[in-house]
Amino acid sequence: MSVTLLCAYCFCSWHVFFTSFCSWFCTVFQYIRTSYDTKLDHLLHLMLEEWKMELPKLVISVHGGLQNFKMPSKLKETFSQGLVKASETTGAWIITEGINSGVSKHVGDALKAHSSKSLRKIWTVGIPPWGVIENQRDLIGKDVVCMYQALSNPLSKLTTLNCLHSHFILSDDGTVGKYGNEMKLRRNLEKYLSLQKIHSRSRQGVPVVGLVVEGGPNVILSVWEMVKNKHPVVVYEGTGRAADLLAFTHKHLDKGQEGCYFLG
Repeated sequence: MSVTLLCAYCFCSWHVFFTSFCSWFCTVFQYIRTSYDTKLDHLLHLMLEEWKMELPKLVISVHGGLQNFKMPSKLKETFSQGLVKASETTGAWIITEGINSGVSKHVGDALKAHSSKSLRKIWTVGIPPWGVIENQRDLIGKDVVCMYQALSNPLSKLTTLNCLHSHFILSDDGTVGKYGNEMKLRRNLEKYLSLQKIHSRSRQGVPVVGLVVEGGPNVILSVWEMVKNKHPVVVYEGTGRAADLLAFTHKHLDKGQEGCYFLG
């Protein structure tokens, strides 16, 4: 898979061309490489004014495993349909890790499966660490047209971007091959979005909802952070690891974790 990049100013747009049998598809994406502690007002200004995104009525924050995992077919269909329907009907932003593996890939699969039925554009923002991205050199440039190789090297520990996302914020903390600080940027951005007023005359901020599919210890920490900030979390029981552990704990405690809802 090759990606044509059209770079301009502080952000870049690229056309993605990929083939499946005799069909060709073209999609435009935009991205920015930025520090993990960037100013959030500047970042949101870029997204709304330069990228022409609409302020969300809802933020769906998807958390789960970084490595590939299988979901039961019925549960995957429920996840896919629910995610797309929620996004279309509410004008939500979906936020993920943005890489081409794990739960981010499942989100991409959901968008691909239901794209032909989509009534409106679905804003899907990937926030991965810059230091884990394969073929970084293809993403460096300004006012140029270049090609991004979206096929990963099977021998590499790095990963590629999931090209079914509409936008990417590449969080750079100077490290290579490490995850972590991108979650600080993501949590801060989600909190900043929650402070934005949906209507000028309303006091209500943008609601944030977490979705948990599989995942490891860091996902449990993310759930704790979200519940602590009074954001509801939906856990997909039956997907394994962190999701099933949270479901098991919920069932065997006298009092369930307030703010957590379980599907399965």
